[in-house]
Amino acid sequence: MEASTSFKQELLLREYGRNVQDLVNHILTIQDRAERTRLSQLLINLMAKLNPQLRDTQDYQQKLWNHLFVMSGSQLDVDAPYPLSAMEYLNDKPQRMTYPLETPKYKHYGQNVELLIKRATELEDEKEREAAIISIGKLMKTLYRSYNKDSITDDVILSDIRQLSKGKLTMDLAYIESNNLFESNVGANKQQDNQQRNQQQNRGGDNRNRNKNTRSSNQRNK
Repeated sequence: MEASTSFKQELLLREYGRNVQDLVNHILTIQDRAERTRLSQLLINLMAKLNPQLRDTQDYQQKLWNHLFVMSGSQLDVDAPYPLSAMEYLNDKPQRMTYPLETPKYKHYGQNVELLIKRATELEDEKEREAAIISIGKLMKTLYRSYNKDSITDDVILSDIRQLSKGKLTMDLAYIESNNLFESNVGANKQQDNQQRNQQQNRGGDNRNRNKNTRSSNQRNK
């Protein structure tokens, strides 16, 4: 038994299904232009219900008419409210993505840090450049700690900034260390929390020792 020609026909837009494609083919056979336009508008309303996510896009009504024009094989001749386009790009292959070919010099900092340093070297105002160095230094220290278990000193961070900027970015190391400029607030809060925990643990140990001493003295008195 030979299959019907409707099943042999390739679906141009699969998201609407075979029935919508058959309706489009039926509209093309109608001779009266006004009737074709009326049925096309009814079909547009049906397509909007079948493809509701299209409503979130801009000019979705025009896209529906373009989809109808595509499913007709660019043969639909109606009084459409928008200029119809075949939108050949629907069947085009997606564009190739460009991948970065250069690897960062320090993987634990990443490519974005190098881009930030390059942008900072372009700053002409001295205060803005100094603020950029401090912000980048904080970020680099945070990234290093998340990548390595070992701690890193401010002089190493400053040295890496000088090297990545080719000597264009630098600051006084003593000023950075005395004011903890490369320490982020998150790291400082964690350090304070650790200190508070240690103090609480030490207090708990002192209280336990006092209780032991009190118990031993009471036993001696008995």
